[in-house]
Amino acid sequence: MNSLPTSPTFASILVVDDEPDLRTLYELTLLREGYRVETAGSVQEAAQLLLSKRFDVMISDMRLPDGTGMELLLQLREQTRPERCIVMTAYGSAENAVDALRAGAFDYLTKPVDLRQFRQVVASAIQGIGAVPTPGVPPSTATDAASCRPLQGDAALKALVGDSPAMQNVKQRIAKVAKGMAPVLVHGESGTGKELVARALHACSQRADGPLVAVNCGAIPENLLEAEFFGARKGSYTGATQDRPGYFQAAQGGTLFLDEIGDLPLAMQAKLLRAIQERKIRCLGSTQEEAVDVRIVSATHRDLAAQVQAGQFRQDLFYRLNVIEIVLPALRERRGDLPDLCRALLTKLAHESGLHTPELDATSLGQLAQLELPGNVRELENVLHRAIALGDDGPLRLPQPMASGDAVPSRQGAPLSAASAPLPPQAASADTPAELPQDLQAWLDEKERHILVQALQDNGFNRTAAATRLGISLRQIRYRIERLGIDLPSEGNKHHGDNA
Repeated sequence: MNSLPTSPTFASILVVDDEPDLRTLYELTLLREGYRVETAGSVQEAAQLLLSKRFDVMISDMRLPDGTGMELLLQLREQTRPERCIVMTAYGSAENAVDALRAGAFDYLTKPVDLRQFRQVVASAIQGIGAVPTPGVPPSTATDAASCRPLQGDAALKALVGDSPAMQNVKQRIAKVAKGMAPVLVHGESGTGKELVARALHACSQRADGPLVAVNCGAIPENLLEAEFFGARKGSYTGATQDRPGYFQAAQGGTLFLDEIGDLPLAMQAKLLRAIQERKIRCLGSTQEEAVDVRIVSATHRDLAAQVQAGQFRQDLFYRLNVIEIVLPALRERRGDLPDLCRALLTKLAHESGLHTPELDATSLGQLAQLELPGNVRELENVLHRAIALGDDGPLRLPQPMASGDAVPSRQGAPLSAASAPLPPQAASADTPAELPQDLQAWLDEKERHILVQALQDNGFNRTAAATRLGISLRQIRYRIERLGIDLPSEGNKHHGDNA
């Protein structure tokens, strides 16, 4: 194929639209930004230009007199051309936009096109393409910036520990889809590392220099959702003493990660859908909309398709979010990664706790391999954390649970008060229970809770003294008190001397 090199200074763009006035408008807008622009009014004209030249970006309307923009997009993909494609769809044609993104389009615009948004999307497509710099930026600066991104992306991918076929597929998919703007839905059980995937997608994208804003959708009170997502003006609600930005504004130019998206109530789902479709938001208390430039990555452990069928999740929002899906395997599906995961987690935990990193031998790996770990990597981390804190010098060994005739309470039960909690009866002989617990994690949590309560009671609820007695740091005992839901007595009932 004959091709002409692009200018070493400015990016080259092909605009395809059958309306002359709109073609002129787009051309003038891009010329003012410093790009080189050529135009076509049909699929045939665009195909002729693509035969003789290479472009950095192609912007095409979906409806053309002799075909569709999708035909041009598929033609470029079949020929493995380097052009990034932006498609323009009529208002409300969500299906066309989703189909184009799945076919490999970089992004889409909805007609009538907002010129400010138009410039933002084009700039995003231009950035990170080989050594093609942004208009007005010296080539050396752009090249240096681009050369740093692969290192950031590699580091983020390495955080996804494991070389099993399932994890290799995940990493390959991340590397493949990171460069576009298509929304990504990450699906996996709790504790599998969905946020790590979101961070890798961001780090491998051309938005790596922008912010990554992570939001836990299930942790925000329903009455604050709109203000948290879209921001609020001063006086828009009681207590709003100044303007405050929302998550969309904070993620401008970067990535917005919506964790546990399935927990959003239906009313908020409708508002989120409009923000994603229109790329515009309206702050609480404002009458004006503002354009936002963010990439949406969402995650859930729920079956959103089943929620759609049950009427608990909007179908149109589901299709918008699920343009590209990345499924994270459960730990039981990649047991071969267990040694590497344990080593990485032990190194991290030892560094955080200021303790030595224990040796991981065949015995310790055998102990860990026998655990079911329904909480996946997060539960594995908790098990290792406990083993480090309660273990001795030498190879890692999982602590033996203390014997107790008490029934094991559910982890979902009410927090245990350190001032009034019953202490476990003394073990009769062995450290092993007569029957294996049904829920090992809950059983171990209960044993650890009783040990902490005993130490706190013996030391007058002085956390510093209790931590010293247990051989752990003040930071570690604080973490355990919070994680295990231990309620300390009020300040008036505590003994003096707790300088924590």
